[in-house]
Amino acid sequence: MAGQVLGGLGVPISIALAPVLATEVSGTEALSGFASTASVIGTALVSLPLAALMTARGRRPGLVLAYAIGAVGAGLVVLAATVRSFPLLLLGMAAFGAASSANLQARFAAADLAAPDRRARAISLVVWSSTLGAVLGPNLSAPASRSFAGTSIPETAGPFVWAAVVFVLTGALIAVLLRPDPLLTARALAAPEERTREGHSIRAGIAAVRASPRARLALLTVAVSHTTMVSIMVMTPVDLGHHGAGLELVGLVISGHIAGMFAFSPLMGWLADRLGRLTVIGLATGLLSVAALLAGTAGPSHGRSALGLFLLGLGWSAGMVAGSALLTDSVPQAARAAVQGLSDLTMNTAAGVGGAAAGVIMSQAGYGWLNAVGASLLLPMAALALFTARRHPADPKGVSG
Repeated sequence: MAGQVLGGLGVPISIALAPVLATEVSGTEALSGFASTASVIGTALVSLPLAALMTARGRRPGLVLAYAIGAVGAGLVVLAATVRSFPLLLLGMAAFGAASSANLQARFAAADLAAPDRRARAISLVVWSSTLGAVLGPNLSAPASRSFAGTSIPETAGPFVWAAVVFVLTGALIAVLLRPDPLLTARALAAPEERTREGHSIRAGIAAVRASPRARLALLTVAVSHTTMVSIMVMTPVDLGHHGAGLELVGLVISGHIAGMFAFSPLMGWLADRLGRLTVIGLATGLLSVAALLAGTAGPSHGRSALGLFLLGLGWSAGMVAGSALLTDSVPQAARAAVQGLSDLTMNTAAGVGGAAAGVIMSQAGYGWLNAVGASLLLPMAALALFTARRHPADPKGVSG
């Protein structure tokens, strides 16, 4: 949880300015979404290698390595901004995404030793731990930028210097304090038949998802919730800029969005444990739909945009907590690390495509149409949730639907 406080600070302190920095370096707004997209793709690319490392060595070495790669990526972004190299910027943002992968994977460390009827709450508490840093981060973007005024480092790259320092500190904290390793401990406590090396492979994880309808729903839920959120969020600073918002206002709106993502996650965990995973997945669908409606029709109303982005974060929280808990419930213990890595690969690949498309849709059709497209992604998730509720109302472990 302490690591998540720091890790939750490192990403948003700089990600709010990523589209602005991409526009400055590339010289065109049409490419503004590619910086955030590169970060999402980097998060996806590291997901399976990170899962494989955790499967072999435990949570601790995987998380430490991911934060180290993120720190290197932040340094490359600063260099790219200094020399005005867009390809180097994309490379740095891809490596920067490894820190996001570590932040995401940390939620599964909370589930390793949790009882099934408290698993969603355990996940949600680690997600909630990101709140302080995540809300504070975007508001530090402006001071971090001004701290490099008058130097050779462009002001919009200043937050990435701060992020690199945060990632180093977070990795050190995890390396020293995450003991004993929760995944290795859970494996040692597992039944003998679940300790086979074959059960820990990525192939076994894919087979476990294919064998479980509820696991497939969980995978789709985290992918769609994350893609809808990322696609709309990454273009919101650009839209706010079109309507006269400055960096401070952009930071406040993004802070409200991140508060929705993290601050209410314990409530989502409690609801998922008490009312069932599928009920909270339905709640996520409703919240994300209303968010897209509000943000897409806000125009110059910054208050309406802020409310839409807050609900967008709240819907993401519901989908992420309930989907992650359902995924863990639905597969054998031996396959969980592999399945969790596959889940993060799927959701971040989908979000990477969505983020790339967001810049094009924004430049060609506008922010309103971008929100409409984001809302349309929720239809298959809602349909599969209803189908699963009818055909598979309870999972084998007895966690209610």
